[in-house]
Amino acid sequence: MDRPNAWKSYTSEDYKNVFDFAEGYRQFISKFKTEREVTEASIRFVKKNGYMDLADVIRDNIPLKAGDKVFAANMKKSLALFNIGTEPIENGMNILGAHIDSPRLDIKQNPLYEDTELTFLDTHYYGGIKKYQWVTRAMALHGVVALKDGRVVPFTIGEDANDPVVGISDLLIHLAAEQMKKVGTKVVEGEDLNILVGSMPFPADSKDVKDEKELVKKNILNILKDQYEIDEEDFLSAEIECVPAGPARDYGLDRSMILGYGHDDKVCAYPSLIAQVRVTNPTRTAVTLLVDKEEIGSVGATGMHSRFFENAVAEVLNAAGQYSDLALRRALANSKMLSSDVSAAYDPNYSSVSDKNNSAFFGRGVVFNKYTGARGKSGSNDANAEFFAEIRRICDDNHVFFQTAELGKVDAGGGGTIAYIMANYGMNVIDSGVAVQNMHAPEEVISKADLYEALKCYEAFLKEA
Repeated sequence: MDRPNAWKSYTSEDYKNVFDFAEGYRQFISKFKTEREVTEASIRFVKKNGYMDLADVIRDNIPLKAGDKVFAANMKKSLALFNIGTEPIENGMNILGAHIDSPRLDIKQNPLYEDTELTFLDTHYYGGIKKYQWVTRAMALHGVVALKDGRVVPFTIGEDANDPVVGISDLLIHLAAEQMKKVGTKVVEGEDLNILVGSMPFPADSKDVKDEKELVKKNILNILKDQYEIDEEDFLSAEIECVPAGPARDYGLDRSMILGYGHDDKVCAYPSLIAQVRVTNPTRTAVTLLVDKEEIGSVGATGMHSRFFENAVAEVLNAAGQYSDLALRRALANSKMLSSDVSAAYDPNYSSVSDKNNSAFFGRGVVFNKYTGARGKSGSNDANAEFFAEIRRICDDNHVFFQTAELGKVDAGGGGTIAYIMANYGMNVIDSGVAVQNMHAPEEVISKADLYEALKCYEAFLKEA
């Protein structure tokens, strides 16, 4: 059963809406590439749209009522947004959940070293990547350094046109006979992902030169100290991510797609954020979750396995005068959720790993995965048929183009999202999102039509589920 292509039904006005929304998204992912940056930008955005900080609500004992909007931030890396509905919260919430971390290279805590008068930063890759894809490309550094005096110094190097970039070398083809015999996982190995950051020694006539050892490293440290007040020891309390440099770009001669870093999962997080802000006077409390650490199992204090969201709901219930332990349990169990994460787009170049009848295709709208997991659905949330029937009705009533898919052939692989974690509360959850080519590569590809249909779907879900 083929699903229709959205492009074939769009009017001239639809085309304008699709391209205008996609341009806002393209600029967003070009500028905000880390979970900290997305969280900070999202807070600024929702504040302008009437959202109060839940911490202020708690501190000032502000009572919440229907129509009030609050946000709760978690360690500057994840975010929960609440638009209080007219129904009691214990009746359940309509929740959109997306993650804002993406595969990348993290700088180690003791990273800086010199070898043959070249200076490098040592890295530890984050998330599932093909390591060979991350070499010989322009890379940027995004991050923060927490200093002992309490200051946190943010910085970005490599995004401005006048900035330098950094990168990782690869072996020239002329000397790569043995390398080319290796399997893909060994062509480039994790400990070889060392970022070249300098080759120029500290000036020989400087009064600070006391010996001839590691002068290139000394020069890099001098630049970091001069421009960012960072000493070598400060790397111990730093969080620095190495990501592809430069903006996302329109892709294809028809500009129907976007090529860029971090579509997984900002292509779901961004329309979720916009949908949340657009919804007014909801019946059921509308919630959007933007969370960290999904790419490494949703662990840690800022991942979905933490109690952050549960605690935030408890605080919202309390501020609304509705809290009890039973009300909290009911609120979570009665909720409905779209676990908004990306799906694999069918690629004719690699058709052998896909079941064509159960694949996602560019241009056919938002994707629903009744289940994810691997092989025998291991690690999957398998959504109830009744809930998916409700989702189908909402999409059809709101003229949302949608499709269904699995993540490749049954024994080809698989993947997971935060859906199973939220399903532990007993709520109805289904995976939904946008189809992506090159998933987990430094630059991924999405269809602008699918991005726009995701927005329509998320907005309709928050209003009508």
